[in-house]
Amino acid sequence: MNPCPCGFLGDPEKSCDCSPHQIIRYRNKISGPILDRIDLHIEIPRISYEDLNNNSIRESSEQIQKRVLLSRDIQKQRFTGSKTLTNSEMNAKEIEQHCRLSPSAQEIIKQATKKLNLSGRGYHRLLKLSRTIADLDQSQHIDKQHLMEALQYRKKEY
Repeated sequence: MNPCPCGFLGDPEKSCDCSPHQIIRYRNKISGPILDRIDLHIEIPRISYEDLNNNSIRESSEQIQKRVLLSRDIQKQRFTGSKTLTNSEMNAKEIEQHCRLSPSAQEIIKQATKKLNLSGRGYHRLLKLSRTIADLDQSQHIDKQHLMEALQYRKKEY
């Protein structure tokens, strides 16, 4: 969805002409419980012509595909003998079993739970997303950097 009714809130080139009341009313059209069911909230800013034509070396689609397929294989092995196929499908027992946090990650999730007022659903979604990020990194445990990346995908408050 757009950040506001006119679509230009936060745009570096064009200013937003929406009132704060209009922005709040626009964002409140989607309820908290529905937003809580969305794992990734990503802001995509306007891309400049220079950035679009920048041919600097980046991770190729083929490299990304290899990492994703490897992550899917890790999940397939993890859930062998189970009806669960992917991290996003884990139930509470599986989350407890497969989403082990490093001590530094435990401290961060404790703070995040309080600061962001995470619901039980939000807490579990954060753990499942962190597990997937750790899988993409081929990590056995969820470390601080995996949890921090998952937190970046939470809904932003304005």
